[in-house]
Amino acid sequence: MDSKKTSTKPFSLLALFTLSGLIVVVDQVTKYVSNSNLTEHMPVAVIPGFDLLLAYNRGAAFSFLNDAGGWQRWLLTGISIAVSGFLLAWLIKLPKTQRLLGFALALILGGAVGNLIDRMLAGYVIDFISLYFMDYRFATFNIADAAISIGAALMILDIVIDFRRSNAANTAT
Repeated sequence: MDSKKTSTKPFSLLALFTLSGLIVVVDQVTKYVSNSNLTEHMPVAVIPGFDLLLAYNRGAAFSFLNDAGGWQRWLLTGISIAVSGFLLAWLIKLPKTQRLLGFALALILGGAVGNLIDRMLAGYVIDFISLYFMDYRFATFNIADAAISIGAALMILDIVIDFRRSNAANTAT
């Protein structure tokens, strides 16, 4: 028998695709509003520790390859398309009882597609959420990045829960 708990209500693939689509829409709308109303590298204070700060990331996470000269756009676009396809296939084939993992994959897929749209249309990803503490500014990010990060954290949580469930089942036998 599968070590995943099967007594929970199965997830709806349509609901997860809707969640991914909603992330893409919210991400694109917030990027459009930010790009239309903010000036690049000019922070707008919201509350202490949180600014709106428009930045164009031509690279990957934490601006890796940001100054590579342009070729990175197509490499990162290709990687994003491949990863999105992989996530889509995984989500479709995922046993419907694995709700937490399905939710995590839907978040990651929505975030990946949101950033892919930017990269394909503009050649860069629009970031605008900036967190800081005193003089230390953390990475500037967007809704898609947040969805990817939350999804990754939920995947880790799913692994931990599954590991504990497997250990409990093994010690009970």
